[in-house]
Amino acid sequence: MEQEFKYYAFISYSSKDTAWGRRVQRKLEGYRMPATLCRQRGWKRRPISPIFFAPTDIQPGGLDNELQQRLRASRNLIVICSPRSARSDWVGQEIEYFHGLGRADSVHFFIVDGVPHSGDPATECFHPVLEQLGMPEILAANIHEHNYRWPWLNRERAYVQLISKLLGVEFDAIWRRHRRRLVQKLIGLGVALLVVLAAVWAAWHASQPFEAQVTLAEATAHNGHLPPLRDAVVTITLDNETKADTLAGIDGRVTFANIPRRLLGKPARLTVACRDFVTVDTTVALGRDITLNVNRDPATYGHLRFAVWRDGHPVAGVRLTVGGRQVTSGAGGLVELNISLAGQRTAYPVVADVPLLDDTLHAPCGQDDIIRLR
Repeated sequence: MEQEFKYYAFISYSSKDTAWGRRVQRKLEGYRMPATLCRQRGWKRRPISPIFFAPTDIQPGGLDNELQQRLRASRNLIVICSPRSARSDWVGQEIEYFHGLGRADSVHFFIVDGVPHSGDPATECFHPVLEQLGMPEILAANIHEHNYRWPWLNRERAYVQLISKLLGVEFDAIWRRHRRRLVQKLIGLGVALLVVLAAVWAAWHASQPFEAQVTLAEATAHNGHLPPLRDAVVTITLDNETKADTLAGIDGRVTFANIPRRLLGKPARLTVACRDFVTVDTTVALGRDITLNVNRDPATYGHLRFAVWRDGHPVAGVRLTVGGRQVTSGAGGLVELNISLAGQRTAYPVVADVPLLDDTLHAPCGQDDIIRLR
């Protein structure tokens, strides 16, 4: 009847190789075997468990007796081989005791440093007790074998070698699958890295400020006799922050710099205030290039108001022609008329049935402007 064991393996190591001991323990206990092999052999998906590792499992007091109990309760002995473990009395005693249990075939070696059979204590990785016990030729898993260009892949291969020896299966039966899983994992990590980099780039890109340039386009047609747009004050409001700049002419543009990229495409309030033009107050989707239409104020040069005077007194009933339009002065000598944009100008010729001292009316004008009669 096959003996029952509490531990699948006991790890023997030098205290200076503790990190390697822990790493091997994690690798073995966490290794998932192929489902087909598990069904064939009646294994759990993680069959190499539990592993005894002294610093995590042994309790204070009675160290020697407890170690012997743990060794007797372990199916296998794994020796972490290095020049440090080769000089360790504890490692030698553990190998010797396990060998004395009649389980020489269940001793496995994992080389993390040093050179096998170098004969030099500074580099020899096998403990001298092995030669004293007459152990057969040692087949060890060595993380420094140069089967592949990449050291990490050689380490993975050594882990699988150790696993195959512990389970008594052909190395190739699990190494090909393990290598495929590594490739898939690397691809997954690569994709995840690309996603992270893309997210970082997107976050960085989103945090970079941009410039919004605003140009104006005159939307109303006129006859070319009116002054061009000049000194238009353009104001933008973003997140309760207001920026303003002055546009010298219709062919120029204003640039608002250092706008947070998160506001790109968001609503922004824009206003344009300019003499002779209707004030613009609108909301636009914020972009790098924004064009706003501006319209002439038809009342500036087209709403004419003036008075007709003679000898310092207003005169009613005088018939005049102003810019081709006939009008008659009313009470108080006042004249008022509207001219469409197509006919507007800054100065209008004035003709009357009576002699005039002033024959030109300059716009814009109001009731304080007068045309004097002789």
